[in-house]
Amino acid sequence: VPLAEVSLMNKLIHTSLVESDQHVEVLQRDPSSPLFSVKTFEELPLKRELLRGVYMMGFNRPSKIQEQALPLMLAYPPQNLIAQSQSGTGKTAAFVLAMLSRANANEKHPQCLCLAPTYELALQIGQVVRTIGKFCADIKVNYAVRGNRILKGMVLEEQIIIGTPGTTLDWCFKQRILDLTKISLFVLDEADIMIDTQGLSCQSIRIHRALPTSCQVLLFSATFKEPVRAFAERIIPDPIVIKLREEELTLSNIRQYFMVCQNSEEQYKALCNLYGSFTIGQVMIFCQTRRLADWLSEKMSRDGHQVATLTAELTVVQRASVIQRFREGKEKVLIATNVCARGIDVQQVTTVVNFGLPRDMGGEPDFETYLHRIGRAGRFGHRGIAFSMVENETVELVHKIEEHFQTTIKQLDPYDMDELERLAA
Repeated sequence: VPLAEVSLMNKLIHTSLVESDQHVEVLQRDPSSPLFSVKTFEELPLKRELLRGVYMMGFNRPSKIQEQALPLMLAYPPQNLIAQSQSGTGKTAAFVLAMLSRANANEKHPQCLCLAPTYELALQIGQVVRTIGKFCADIKVNYAVRGNRILKGMVLEEQIIIGTPGTTLDWCFKQRILDLTKISLFVLDEADIMIDTQGLSCQSIRIHRALPTSCQVLLFSATFKEPVRAFAERIIPDPIVIKLREEELTLSNIRQYFMVCQNSEEQYKALCNLYGSFTIGQVMIFCQTRRLADWLSEKMSRDGHQVATLTAELTVVQRASVIQRFREGKEKVLIATNVCARGIDVQQVTTVVNFGLPRDMGGEPDFETYLHRIGRAGRFGHRGIAFSMVENETVELVHKIEEHFQTTIKQLDPYDMDELERLAA
């Protein structure tokens, strides 16, 4: 699944902030310069209309990244900033607040420009602008995205422009309806995805070069690996960097077991025994193929289980809807292919089942996918449990996974109900 689709899914399903214990690190040119952080939105220089909008979003207090980033974003004189933090930690709301604060409603021309890698992500950012800016009636938004046709010679009066790099470039240099010399705040969202998508980073750099030197630049990314760092240095020399350390997936808080079965039917019986022994709140079941996922979904539904299926042929909006229903507990079981093995956080999940182990093209264990699959059961430091249903000929893969991760995966008898009940206790 493209990184942009994973990012959009996370934006659509994160209706509240993800609580994180990860450490916030601030890097700045002048270490002696005082750093300010806030614990409430009232401590920030925000208009009353914006405070009302923030509370409408359901934010009662700033997230960890917002505590550090917002005072810097809203400071005078404006400061350039790079912020790295995972989905759901409040990045979008932070830079939306900055744009709405910087935009002057009395000036009828674009003043804030935000670039996103895809049409869908641009619209999602616009939705956040409309929600937080609901009470800022005189501040308007327009979209430099495909399908939004602007007549030649038209004058843009909206203060905030959200767009994709290609269309924004067209508005600036071909149609000449967007004057970059009047932009005072430039936001580059999802920088890691920009770099991953051909052409977008070059287009973004070209737009940035046309901005006035006084323009404040805010760059956001879910990661801060070397390609992002190099790209950021071309966009912003000597920025302040705020990093929310990436959460490392670990096996230490996840108990792992495997059961040996003869075929898919036996695997299904083992799954039913497991489900009958455990008081399972919500469970994610991973299958290697869409056909197997559909087969399992049909059997479980026929047996009366509330099941949702997440596979690659669904649109990103359909996928987000499935995950949101699962998050709300409307379905207790989510059957997924590897489309959902990483990047999706549902805190209620404590149990993961591998209906067959993930394998690469050569038939060897796909270690990274295994880690991300079972990691769904151990999010944010919670304890989890993972079961793998394997056939006789794939038991060797279990031992390779044990050796690779230096971990122990205990074998269970799928028909020993006493052992399963002891484990559940």
